[in-house]
Parts: sequence; structure tokens; C-alpha cells
Amino acid sequence: MERFVIEGGVPLSGELTVAGNKNAALPILAACLLTEEELLLERVPRIRDTEAQIALLERLGVDVEWISDNGVRLCAAGVSEVAVDEELSKQIRASFLLAGPLLARFGEARMPPPGGDFIGRRRLDAHLDAFKDLGARVDGDRWIELSAPGEGLRACHIFMDEPSVMGTENALMAAALTPGPTTIGNAACEPHVQDLARLLSAMGAKVEGIGSNVMTVHGRDRLGGAEHKLCADHIEVGSFMALAAATGGDVRIRDVDPADLVMTRRQFRRLGLRSEIEGNDVVVPPGQSLQVQTDVGDAIPKIEDGPWPAFPADLTSIALALATQADGEVLIFEKMFENRLFFVDKLVAMGARITLCDPHRAIVSGPSRLHGERVESPDIRAGMAMLIAALAAEGASEIGNIRQIDRGYEQIDARLRGLGARIERVSSEVPP
Repeated sequence: MERFVIEGGVPLSGELTVAGNKNAALPILAACLLTEEELLLERVPRIRDTEAQIALLERLGVDVEWISDNGVRLCAAGVSEVAVDEELSKQIRASFLLAGPLLARFGEARMPPPGGDFIGRRRLDAHLDAFKDLGARVDGDRWIELSAPGEGLRACHIFMDEPSVMGTENALMAAALTPGPTTIGNAACEPHVQDLARLLSAMGAKVEGIGSNVMTVHGRDRLGGAEHKLCADHIEVGSFMALAAATGGDVRIRDVDPADLVMTRRQFRRLGLRSEIEGNDVVVPPGQSLQVQTDVGDAIPKIEDGPWPAFPADLTSIALALATQADGEVLIFEKMFENRLFFVDKLVAMGARITLCDPHRAIVSGPSRLHGERVESPDIRAGMAMLIAALAAEGASEIGNIRQIDRGYEQIDARLRGLGARIERVSSEVPP
């Protein structure tokens, strides 16, 4: 077991390059199952979640080779297994993204229950309804068994009962290898969904409506290989913006996609965080006085998440941590996951003034004078929120269960040290 030991109170300063999008990498890696030809991917983040997804693919028979620090070559020509490994699946939610490609290419898939963060109920119904619309048979309860009819899946109209990101991604991949036009309505349209759609287009499937909530996939009976560079991780960009502002630092983040940051920058401005776009860089200037901007009539403002292009749910925890350093009151409204805010007691232990109204809403009163504390990270984004708090706090903090943070942020401690942070990764003693 490892933990982070952090000495807070040091403004972060410098520049870094954003990593590839974690949530794009996971379905894009799975898409290798759609073809016998090679996929050559660039800017793949070397994090626990991508390593777990690659291990699942290798167990199915995919040939995987890292050709550079963040470049990987995959070839699924030798795959014949359709049962996904149960133990490896427990590590990540994205294990279920193998279902669509396996079903479309081999006509069947046997899927164990996926793992992932415990941030609330995370339904599989949207995935399974899409497979049924394509003509598949769905059996089982805990283990899900999928089978296509003898003539294969059929192009159709799919309407998602919720704009599920992974459900949309599974539908896109299955439709790409199903001849004819399949329309997906009420689709998720996050940047990582768009990136998967661009890859599928490069593999030979024509995808119309990328970036909207209605996409039409003109599928083919055979897809080819492709070379693809993953899009920038806008959640990582938002995380580093908050880290810079909470510590009073000056940070330039390179190689971003400014179009993916419109709502993030707008909502962060409500907490007083000013940022500037310079080409493909986003800059957080130094010496900011974080001040909550009240709504008209001096009403308490609200930061709420929602499906894209609303404020991303994965930045809710980060916004909450940043709000502890802003002067004023703000309501954080987590609409999508009922357990995501259940880490706030750890920030309260560090001195934050937070009132948890119910599982979805918290009122933050700032600025709080945070102090070092020992805390545990329950999930990826809560772990980043604790890092923000620890780096802004006075004194030393320890964050345990950092494997959760490592699932989503590549070499986060080394990159923070590059910005001047006093952070060390240490091994915890395991009792005999």
C-alpha cells in the first residue's frame, strides 16, 4: 500500500502538458476488438484504469505492445474468447465496454459484473436496451450473456433512456460493425464520446452528428485498422486549474482543446478563478483573490453538473474543494451520482465549512483555513479534491488509498513536484 505525504501552503508554478483523455482511452482500447487489423494509438495515459483494460484485452487474446511512453499498438486478429475475465473486471467499470465489440464481431459476449467507483447506482440498462434494439438476446442477471441472431445484428433506431456515456459508446461500437444506418437518439456527446466516434470513422464506419445528441452510424460488415491520437483530458485540465487557483499559483497547461473548457471556465469563474486561453494553452494567472460571484439579487449561486455540454460530473468534487478557498457561499449540486459527495467529511476534518444537505447537495462557506490531516481516498475525483485541499492547507497531510488517484491521473506526484509541490509517495507498513 502507498500513500501521499504532502506539505501544504506552497503555490504551484510552472507549466505542464495535459495527458490523453482517460475516458476516451477506455472505449478506444476496446474498439480494437472490432477488427483483425492493427490499431496504433498515441497519447494513451499510463494509469491504472488503462492498464486494467489492456490486461482484460490481453486475456481475450489481443496482442498489445507499448511502442513509446504513451503509444500502444493493438491487434485482435487472434481473439477467439468471448468470456471476459471476472477478477480483472472487478477493477474497472469500463470492462463492460468490451461487450459491444465482442457482440458485433463474434456474435456473442459473456460479461461479468463491472467494478469501478462506488459513487452511486450505475445502471447497465441503457447498454442492454441498445443491444436488444440491435437484435441481440440478453440473458442473465449477475453475469450477462449476449448473443446475436443467426443473421447478425441489424441496423435500427436506438433511443437511450438516459444519455449514458458508456451506453452510447457500446452502442456506437456495436453499430459500427453492423451494416446499414443506425441512429442513436438522446446520445451522450461528451468529448470522449466524440473521440471514439472519430476513431470509428477512421476505421471505416461513417458517423454523422458527432458532438450532438443524435448520431447516425453507417456501419460496415468489416472495419480496418487506424492510427489515432487521443483527445486531451478536459477533466485533468480542470483539476490542474483548480490546483493552481487554490494554492495561489501560476500554471500554464499546454495542448488543451479550448472548446472542451467553455463550461468549466464559466463555472470556475463563479468561484473567482480567472483563466486565459492562449492558442492551445490555458493559463491560470497568479495572485488571484477567489471570490464567489452571487446570483442576481445577491442570491447564493449554484454549481450543478449534468450531461455534456453542462458542467462535467467528474469535476464536481474538484469544484467543491476549490470552493473551500473562495470567499462566500455556494451550493454544489451533484445531480448524477448519489454517493459522490460522501467524502466531504474528510474535508470538514481538515477545517472546511461544508453543510451536506442531502446526498446530492452541499453548501460550502469559504474561505476556510485548512490544516493537514490523515484522510483516505474513496474514488478518483474525491482523491484529487483531497490533493487540492492538502496542497492548500497549512502543515502536513497524508492521503491513503492513492491507487484510486492513480487510476485517473498519470504520475500525479511527479508532475506536481514539477510545479513546486512538496509531495512524496511512500509505502505504508503492512501489518504481519
